[in-house]
Amino acid sequence: MKILVIGGGGREHTLVWKIAQSPLVEQIYCAPGNPGIAELAECVHIGADEIDALLDFALAEKIDLTVVGPEVPLTMGIVDIFQTAGLEIFGPNKAAAQIEGSKRFSKDLMARYNIPTAAYRSFSDHAQAVAYIREQGAPIVVKADGLAAGKGVIVAMTEEQAIAAVDEIMLDQVFGDAGASVVIEEFMDGEEASFFAFTDGKNILPLASSQDHKRVNDNDEGPNTGGMGAYSPAPVVTDELYQVIVDTVVKPTIKGMAEDGCPYSGILYVGLMIKDGKPRVVEYNARFGDPEAQPLLMRMRSDIVPVLQACARGELQQNSIEWYDKAAVCVVLASGGYPAAYEKNLPISGLDEAAEIEDLMVFHAGTALKDGLIVNQGGRVLGVTGLGDTVRDAIDKAYAGVKVIHWDKVHYRHDIGARALNR
Repeated sequence: MKILVIGGGGREHTLVWKIAQSPLVEQIYCAPGNPGIAELAECVHIGADEIDALLDFALAEKIDLTVVGPEVPLTMGIVDIFQTAGLEIFGPNKAAAQIEGSKRFSKDLMARYNIPTAAYRSFSDHAQAVAYIREQGAPIVVKADGLAAGKGVIVAMTEEQAIAAVDEIMLDQVFGDAGASVVIEEFMDGEEASFFAFTDGKNILPLASSQDHKRVNDNDEGPNTGGMGAYSPAPVVTDELYQVIVDTVVKPTIKGMAEDGCPYSGILYVGLMIKDGKPRVVEYNARFGDPEAQPLLMRMRSDIVPVLQACARGELQQNSIEWYDKAAVCVVLASGGYPAAYEKNLPISGLDEAAEIEDLMVFHAGTALKDGLIVNQGGRVLGVTGLGDTVRDAIDKAYAGVKVIHWDKVHYRHDIGARALNR
């Protein structure tokens, strides 16, 4: 098989790494890829949002299966375009990708099908949004309706913070068109977890549990990011709770999407808040999480390619995934200053040394090759992912890798996985 993976971040490096292990695969291409991916696949200099060029490439190379990593091409309708051209592609079509592309769409879906979530209202009028905040009080959550690269959610502890967030989103347009409208939600406290399931639009195949760390600094302080680290399994998701999530969230979501005339195929990512053993949905995403993909796919023993293909064909019959009986922890190394401004093109040292560590993978996210050196190019630069018999062992393995990698102003959290240890 020839496979094309679309994207160039840590999630895509992880997908390429896992796909490369399949005996079914002869050749992997990745567009645009990154220096880490280039060790496993042929990188093609086409952006993830250049859909016409991607289609031309896939047709010319007779690609057997395309796997879409990021959300932007999904919301642009890449799946519809590839399918119309007779190509197999993994991911939801444009209508179904609204589950991530519009917070309002997803909240309305949850309301229609009684899927547990926070109370909410959506607004396209600034004055009405502000009036609602004054009426509800704080803490309260303000979300840009559209895609904002994981940064369009503001948890406001005061009314002033909430109103300032609405001003930034709707008036200053810090997230561009994504902020034309906002969703304002009841504040939910508890412990977050990430839950993933493969689906062909009818059948589901849930993955192991995982937990992300959104805030930029230790102890969950500082602004939200795309994710500073993750681990799997997540002890907060007990066996009993796992089944509750499948029955009350995942199944009604997939059934509801089908009933609404936009069946959802691909991987469904559900961000959850767990309190008193009960899950509520924070958000949906239409693709693998980054950095959750790193520990999840490190732990996955099964061949991923037949699953991706079955979802794309609407023929998902598999009812379980084999996992290594181990824990995995991913620590994200970020550029100093992220999620705000940061310096680029700083040389990274220690990658060869990290590559020598057993049961450790360094997944490239925001890297580039410049004058023969690997340099930082994005906010989240590397996902250092360790495998161990316990979460403690996996934490130690990941931080052993972190210890040998360096560039000027590198930033990372020191407490990834701590919540699992506290349990």
